[in-house]
Amino acid sequence: MKSAIKNKKNTMFNQEVYQKILQEIGEVRLIAVSKTKPISDLQEAYQAGVRDFGENKVQEMCEKQPHLPQDVRWHLIGHLQTNKVKYIASFVHLIHSVDSLKLLQEINKQAQKHSRVINCLLQIHIAQEETKFGLSYEEAENLLQNTALKELKNIRIKGLMGMATFTENAEQIRKEFRGLAGFFQHCKQKYQDFNLDFQELSMGMSGDYLIAIQEGSTMVRIGSALFGSR
Repeated sequence: MKSAIKNKKNTMFNQEVYQKILQEIGEVRLIAVSKTKPISDLQEAYQAGVRDFGENKVQEMCEKQPHLPQDVRWHLIGHLQTNKVKYIASFVHLIHSVDSLKLLQEINKQAQKHSRVINCLLQIHIAQEETKFGLSYEEAENLLQNTALKELKNIRIKGLMGMATFTENAEQIRKEFRGLAGFFQHCKQKYQDFNLDFQELSMGMSGDYLIAIQEGSTMVRIGSALFGSR
């Protein structure tokens, strides 16, 4: 299988932008989205202080993970197929893109094999584009009310993730983030169990992270602003 990592070093990690974003976001956690970037860029980011890296593809995450120090927290932010869970189950820190009970059951099964609990976020579809994955608010409620969830001892649902519509319309973006933040607060109050602990709201990327933070995001996923365009 062809590697997804670019060998050509056409961009480098931008430390100046990194420091600027850190000042802007305060307590919010920054996930450096390093998909398609060479390992050397990630190592440079690590030296600058980055510990949270986000990858879209399982294969790419598995290729990079051995080359970075053990204290790196790996975030899977892209669509995850059930047959790929086993490859990341031993080390993934947080899966942002859970969109079915079936996927949660597989994550639980693979986590058991490694005697660990894997933290997950439910991905909610908030954008107008049809192409983005995720659950509707109603589907998420149905999943959270499903009694089968109580059998999953090796996963923990830590919150929600969403991607806003790709648009210049800031009010549209704000409306979508505000809706997700409201649903997050609803879930936090309504759903509490040994494997339900709503603490994280993952929303905001390079183009809209400031709006996301204003609307209550606890972690932002920044790629192009730090590493350059792909």
